[in-house]
Amino acid sequence: MPAKNKMPTAKVPALALICGDDEFAVKKRAKDIYQNWSEELGGMDHEIIEASVSNSGDALNKISKLREAIQTLPFFGSGKVVWLRDCNFFGDERAASAQAVTETLNELAEELKNFKFENVRLLISAGKVDKRKTFFKTLDKIGTVENFDALSADDKDWAERTEMAARTAIRERKKEISEEALGELVNRVGPNARQLETEIEKLSLFIADRNKIEFADVTTICSQNKTAKAFALGDALGDRDLPRLLKRLDEELWETKFDKDKSEIGLLYGLISKIRAMLLLKEMMREGWIKQTMDYNSFKTQLTRVPAEKLPADRRFNPLALNPYVLYKALPQVKKYSQSELVRAMDLLLRCNRRLVGSGLDAALLLQQALAQIAAPQAVAA
Repeated sequence: MPAKNKMPTAKVPALALICGDDEFAVKKRAKDIYQNWSEELGGMDHEIIEASVSNSGDALNKISKLREAIQTLPFFGSGKVVWLRDCNFFGDERAASAQAVTETLNELAEELKNFKFENVRLLISAGKVDKRKTFFKTLDKIGTVENFDALSADDKDWAERTEMAARTAIRERKKEISEEALGELVNRVGPNARQLETEIEKLSLFIADRNKIEFADVTTICSQNKTAKAFALGDALGDRDLPRLLKRLDEELWETKFDKDKSEIGLLYGLISKIRAMLLLKEMMREGWIKQTMDYNSFKTQLTRVPAEKLPADRRFNPLALNPYVLYKALPQVKKYSQSELVRAMDLLLRCNRRLVGSGLDAALLLQQALAQIAAPQAVAA
């Protein structure tokens, strides 16, 4: 995902640190800078030092190679680019904690303060870095630092940032995308920069000479990651399709056995969020702020007219803080439940939450019972 305060490549000083836990974004940005600098300086003396190490001895060896590289003047061309790539001893890794590594990095920091970057440019790419250390503070002061934080579904603005990244990647390929297609793409990919780039590349190849990516293109060619599959569980609940809902639940429960990032509680919280979104939509429709529409652009326009002062300040209960496309997909589902049924559904899920936490009962059984009670066919009052 884009880094905050990212500088254009042409304005990056002669010393740059590109870092963060978004591995894909870090590698892409560093590669862009390296290629730009290499083309600008010309010549054949540019040097890449692979800096992923397994112990402190290897780390010291890489630092020694870096010193040698920046001190060796270019034989051809007007300058030289040195790239210390994929460095993993700037954070809390075992190699980084060695006293010898810390001391050597501090010495290197002092050297860089006085180094004349006339014919040399130094690029360092790394994962997480310890911003308290002298080496980082020095680079931040005398060069430029760009930090790329990986997104997660817990980030309130992940959808907006993913949309922004998608628009940028699509424009780079000289393509366009409809708003509904963009919403579906973000919904399928979730907060995953690497998969987003892959899916956009697939879409660009799929539409070939066509200029615009449409909704049908996304549903035909794009994969769904685990975040999107979790949305599918919520969609089945919204559609009040009990057989599909229980099937999706079984699939999600099976994945919790192999994915440490997934849990029964996590699934439950996702379902609670779905019911909450439907309740908020139902209330906005009752107030006349939102009307049923099959057009995504029209729906987004309606959202801009919702009086913000009438909504809760807490983002957890503010519908405008949700991904507009998630709300749009829930819009036709609201008709399948009455207001009282949605309130009852929230109560059932909260009871299920207490029983999951406070009892030794089987989690799968508790979730199945709660969802069966919620989605069982009933006469629906508006």
